Amino acid sequence: MTDKADNKPELAGEEIRPDPLRPDISVAELVDQTFLAYNAGRLQQACRLFSERMLADDVTVCLTLSGALTPAGLGCSVVVPLLRAGFIDWIVSTGANLYHDAHFGLGLSLHRGRHDLDDRDLRERGIVRIYDIVFDYDVLLKTDAFLRRIMEEPPFQGRMSTARLHELVGRYLAAREDELGLMDTCILSTAYRCGVPCYTSSPGDSSIGMNVAALNLMERGPQVDVSLDVNETAALVYGAKKEGGRSAVIILGGGSPKNFALQTEPQIQEILGLAEKGHDYFLQITDARPDTGGLSGATPSEAVSWGKVDPARLPDAVVCYVDSTIAAPILTAYALSRHPPRPLKRLLEQREKRLAALRDAYMQHAGITEDP
Repeated sequence: MTDKADNKPELAGEEIRPDPLRPDISVAELVDQTFLAYNAGRLQQACRLFSERMLADDVTVCLTLSGALTPAGLGCSVVVPLLRAGFIDWIVSTGANLYHDAHFGLGLSLHRGRHDLDDRDLRERGIVRIYDIVFDYDVLLKTDAFLRRIMEEPPFQGRMSTARLHELVGRYLAAREDELGLMDTCILSTAYRCGVPCYTSSPGDSSIGMNVAALNLMERGPQVDVSLDVNETAALVYGAKKEGGRSAVIILGGGSPKNFALQTEPQIQEILGLAEKGHDYFLQITDARPDTGGLSGATPSEAVSWGKVDPARLPDAVVCYVDSTIAAPILTAYALSRHPPRPLKRLLEQREKRLAALRDAYMQHAGITEDP
């Protein structure tokens, strides 16, 4: 009798016959044993891709954040443990996620609420709502005052990338955490301690950017250079690949941070004309459909046509159509239990060196010589 795998290769996959759940099952066991089909199956693929392939020592991993994830506590519960384990090497986030995450580093309180509260009544009583999260309006004012105060300090004056801006904010937040006896509460302070650069794809589109703009009215504070961001992020990817390594992107949500991380490859190939093939690993958690034309729903196969993803590595691309607040903690718990910590790459301290290498490669390719 002909073996099934010979003429029916589709039937060669693992048989679906899970054991009954038991009370003491771990998150990793739950994923491996019961996440077998539909979006649960895709989430199992994502967990295994992350822990078994993307966390190899030679892979440089970028995390992108969009949507109001940090007010829900995912900065403390998900991103901080990933940073400390060496599982994330650089970040692209909306400014809003980094701003609201700073509340935790300042010891300010956000609370669980309800999504059906009367927002007119909340406004009158000075309460801010993000779906079912509520906090006092004073939380915003205290965070704004902290940001403006530190951004008047000498290190913040002058032209800089958002990575440098966030490095400095993280340094001051780390000092404030030490004063308050807090630890592991904030993305920017942890990223500062771990040497992980954090970029914002739209620097003016958040309260951090609004406070920068207020200081600029008085000709004080940082002058954010978005071109530095574009070139620095491209240099991080180019350097990783030229050193014989690989590049991976984990996308929570989508939007501008997704494109900003992925456009590093078109910047290298299309704009600078340097030989490259695209990111090696692509993992996205999204609830957006691809057929509406929105960026958050754009698939990895579409990204191949732009040079953003290496076509030869397309099988190493997974999209899970799941809420990030559900999938990200599961992905994190799985990886932490299945893979040992990695050495920190500390790319924050390597930005200038990698940017210089990218510039030299571009000038050599373009035949540009320095003026004597």
